[in-house]
Amino acid sequence: MSVRKQWLRIASAAALLLGGAAVAEAQEIKFWTLSFDNPGVAKAFDKITKDFEAANPGVTVKIENRGTDEHKSALRVASGSDQAPDIFFMWAGLGLGGEFIKSGLALPMDKYYTEYKWDDEFIGPALSFSKQYTGGRYGVPFTFRGEALYYNKALFEKAGISTLPKTYDELVADADKLAKAGIPAITFGGTVNWHLMRLMDEILEVQCGPEKHDALMAMKVSWADEPCATKSFEELHKWTSKYMLKPFMGIDNNQAFNLFLAGKAAMMLEGNWLVGQLRNANKLADYGVFTFPGADRLYGFGEYNYISTKSKHPDAAAKFLDYLESAPVQQANVAVFGGSVNKNVKSDSKEPLDLAWQAIFADHDKVFVNGDQAFPLDVTTEYFRVINEVASDHLDPGKAAGELQKFISARK
Repeated sequence: MSVRKQWLRIASAAALLLGGAAVAEAQEIKFWTLSFDNPGVAKAFDKITKDFEAANPGVTVKIENRGTDEHKSALRVASGSDQAPDIFFMWAGLGLGGEFIKSGLALPMDKYYTEYKWDDEFIGPALSFSKQYTGGRYGVPFTFRGEALYYNKALFEKAGISTLPKTYDELVADADKLAKAGIPAITFGGTVNWHLMRLMDEILEVQCGPEKHDALMAMKVSWADEPCATKSFEELHKWTSKYMLKPFMGIDNNQAFNLFLAGKAAMMLEGNWLVGQLRNANKLADYGVFTFPGADRLYGFGEYNYISTKSKHPDAAAKFLDYLESAPVQQANVAVFGGSVNKNVKSDSKEPLDLAWQAIFADHDKVFVNGDQAFPLDVTTEYFRVINEVASDHLDPGKAAGELQKFISARK
């Protein structure tokens, strides 16, 4: 073989090796998450991903956003196909995150907990959800959210409400005052099943108390045999028939928020994320917040990001998640994100609503989660159906608990 041919062969082999290396280094991380209601969050994520890409040449992060129900549907399809993300957002808990752990879409992340020392990085309540499953640690905390009642100060004043309710009966009395003043007390979006569920969850906590409420959600006691469960559905119907802005079944949660912003209803049962939305609307001074009266535990939930078992780049995905939740990144965006699960991050906001949420979190050391995180998926679907039937006057609230128990008993 001539020297020239040998050189060409060596050059060709080198080119192939270099090309292969370049291909190996190019890693696209697909991240499926929810649509950002707050433009500030979208802007923050854009900067975070660009900064990460600049520090990690060859790695790109592609974020795909969807609405809540579309996101769930896409993930269910992904569980049975090759078109899956590397990272996906999902709420923590047995009912939502648990669905994708059971389907095999979520990757155990024990080695990353060890590598990045996440147990030393995050607050305990947020970490607790990763320990609920057998077979490993799944997901990494993204946020921990509290939910409470926001109220329109001007509408409360118009109805003659001068002090915030301290008991459930006082809350109902205030709803009556609002109704007499021609003001719907509260607004929900009915096209998303989980929105009205929040009110039912809170009423259950008040009517049944923590221990019995937990037993009901764990399906350890019969809904049909617990008078407090029936009472809760009856109270829900009182709210949907007398105090809620209607029609509600044709609107979603975002439309309900816009109606709340326009002063069409006095209250919304929302999370601490709403502060950012009110800030963007320049409406912070018009609203206050208080926890649901009569519930000693805080209503809230964890949001997690999971790595997919179908990811070709799980190590790069874990590195991005560690960067996203790192103290410097979280500290830079704490006001936009409405808090952080990183224990080393502090908020210096002086806004009254931010301070109110800081006080709420400081005052509560026990939490109960949303029904769709407590129940398995199939029971959640039936829970939604029963709630909607009661709210739409298609099911006698006195029979609703028995209807739900009928489904639970049949699945067992």
